[in-house]
Amino acid sequence: MKKSILIIGFLIITSVVLAQQNHLLPKPTHYARHNGHLRFGKTIALQYVATDLSSEAVTHLKNSIPKSIDLKVQDDADAQIIRLSLDTNGFKTSEGYRLAVAEDGIAIYGGGEAGLFYGLQSLLQLIEPVDSANTAWLLPYVRVDDEPRFQYRGAMLDVSRHFFRIDQLKHWLDILAYFKINTFHWHLTDDQGWRIEIKKYPELQKVAAFRKETLIGHKKELPHRFDGQRYGGHYTQAQVKELVAYARTKQITVIPEIEMPGHARAALAAYPQLGCTGGPYETAMFWGIFDDVYCAGKEETFQFLEDVLSEVIPLFPGPYIHIGGDECLKDKWRVCPHCQARMHDEHLPDEFALQSYFMQRMATVVNRHGKRIIGWDEILEGGLATDATVMSWTGEEGGIHAAKAGHDAIMSPEKYVYLDYYQSLATEEPLAAGGYTSLEKIYTYDPIPASLTADEAKHIIGVQANLWSEYLTSNDQAEYMLFPRILALAEIAWTAAGKKDFNAFVNRVQHYYPLLDAAGIHYADVLADVQDSVAADGKGMLSVRLKSADPALQIRYRVSHADSEDFLPYTGPIPVSQSCTLVAQTFRGDKPVGRLHMRNLHYSLSTGRPVSLQSATAGNYAVNPQVLTDGKRGTNRYNDGSWLGASGNDLEVVVDLGSVQTVSGLETHFLNYAWQKMWLPTKFHILTSSDGAAYQPVFEGQPQGANGLCTFNVRFNASKARFVKIKAINTAKIPDGYYGAGGKAWLLIDELSIF
Repeated sequence: MKKSILIIGFLIITSVVLAQQNHLLPKPTHYARHNGHLRFGKTIALQYVATDLSSEAVTHLKNSIPKSIDLKVQDDADAQIIRLSLDTNGFKTSEGYRLAVAEDGIAIYGGGEAGLFYGLQSLLQLIEPVDSANTAWLLPYVRVDDEPRFQYRGAMLDVSRHFFRIDQLKHWLDILAYFKINTFHWHLTDDQGWRIEIKKYPELQKVAAFRKETLIGHKKELPHRFDGQRYGGHYTQAQVKELVAYARTKQITVIPEIEMPGHARAALAAYPQLGCTGGPYETAMFWGIFDDVYCAGKEETFQFLEDVLSEVIPLFPGPYIHIGGDECLKDKWRVCPHCQARMHDEHLPDEFALQSYFMQRMATVVNRHGKRIIGWDEILEGGLATDATVMSWTGEEGGIHAAKAGHDAIMSPEKYVYLDYYQSLATEEPLAAGGYTSLEKIYTYDPIPASLTADEAKHIIGVQANLWSEYLTSNDQAEYMLFPRILALAEIAWTAAGKKDFNAFVNRVQHYYPLLDAAGIHYADVLADVQDSVAADGKGMLSVRLKSADPALQIRYRVSHADSEDFLPYTGPIPVSQSCTLVAQTFRGDKPVGRLHMRNLHYSLSTGRPVSLQSATAGNYAVNPQVLTDGKRGTNRYNDGSWLGASGNDLEVVVDLGSVQTVSGLETHFLNYAWQKMWLPTKFHILTSSDGAAYQPVFEGQPQGANGLCTFNVRFNASKARFVKIKAINTAKIPDGYYGAGGKAWLLIDELSIF
């Protein structure tokens, strides 16, 4: 049976030596360790000194100490007293605290109830059992002064695609609170399922909460296959109240998300009259974005959503209600007479303004109940409601725009904090949405963009990691994606940027592995994995650097063309001058600990040669053009760092082979993911030159390929050339009927192998 995270906090340290280190997570503002320990028995007493805490707050604090082990919270003459005091003037926020452990006892001062709670969490992280029988306890003499960097420290879980029980959610809330995360964003409705009881609309529970079957495998794998099993469920309002009340005892605010105007297919399956066409609709069975959205022209739509929010809002005492606003395809609005009439009557210039009208009407409803809205950054389209908070997910631009306009923003860019992405490039990783978000990538993210002034930066109120559940078919898989990456989120949300250190963080994460083990958490142990980077010298040579997240481990490697099959100790960059397979692994002493890492490097005339970029690249794909000749082919994990890409424009590059060579062929690779706005080029040109001035065309064609990673291999008449130019013509405008229709298409290319 899983134990409370707070119970485990007493059990994880068995060595007094470890207590000399600051293993608190997140790292506090100030930590001072003094010689000595405080020893006490099986009971403690919480003594409230000159405080004005409510009886509810006192109960919450008492419940911070577990009752199911020998250490008890009770008034006892032999108990060690923990003195708790409010100090509302001593801290910037109610979450600030001071923890002092000395010979004369234990004291915690808090800026409010939250500060006292977080002080207790830090105390629990520091406490040590004297022996395995827990007959007594030790605390190091310390002083900790601490306050959070951000007021909003969030974790989002999508329960629409896959459903998680209330007891599972409570277990995760225990852990979030232990590491001082204070917001749980509960994504309750989407195309694939409606998960909250609405008494006025019972068909939401009967129809919208279920889908007739579920996609097997990844959505990019065509043709789609399904399991044939009805799937679904919902939370009753009583269960919602139960979870919200439980979260309150952990100083966690629960924010519900009711999606609108898009991601509405499940609701439309139950109430088809709310759509533009009147249906029929069915709850979506596979993942993606659908053009079946709420009709913005019918008053019935707004009445339905107002009724829904009128039942939802009283269940959540926090200040915010999330109303979505993302990925609303407007195809149906463009041809819907109701929507077009609305645009005419309200003098709206386009469908983007219609979305703004929709969101502002719903913001008024939320405001009437004394709440504020949060929406994904698409709510900026067409204009923003007066007091709306923007959750910036497509990048940082939405948050920057909001902050500059005086609106609060929460940074949640998919590039850095999406936990449904792969956390390792190892082939053994379980199926995930796509992309690559390592522990280090999250940890090194700074939620304050450098482009903001100090006053503008005040509007960045926090940061959030998101776990979408399309591929989370079990509780274990959800935990695998959450942990330990959510600990990196906890630290970047709490700890000042200048105090972060990734290597020290790695040590502290490993310190908590026994805690996660004892709590029954199925976490990802990726710290021992080998990571590589490949550099080209411009003269035909490659060098490979290896590292692991845990610097205490030794890396050993072997190369397939080497004389010996033995592993060699890695001491520095490995030179490579021919095609090979490099195999590496981490060791602790003579024991292998990490997963086997393999890297295939492919040599051709262009490998290691310089590349000049003749066109603009963008976003995550504005990388060093040398990735096109580094011998390392990109994977279908589109943000693995290997892909060069343009948004809406063509790509043109020139490879310098170093000397005149006979060339007769080229192989390259593209990503073809319409669901990710990534399209094959409509034309592909190859030109050659001996002097870099006069070019002759040698090939023109159109790449073809199935959905996914596409290899394009061409042959042409042999010619003498030193310079090879390629032009890839972008689809430019995404066709109607596809995700992002009318917007800019991405063109992604990797590795130019010239023969």
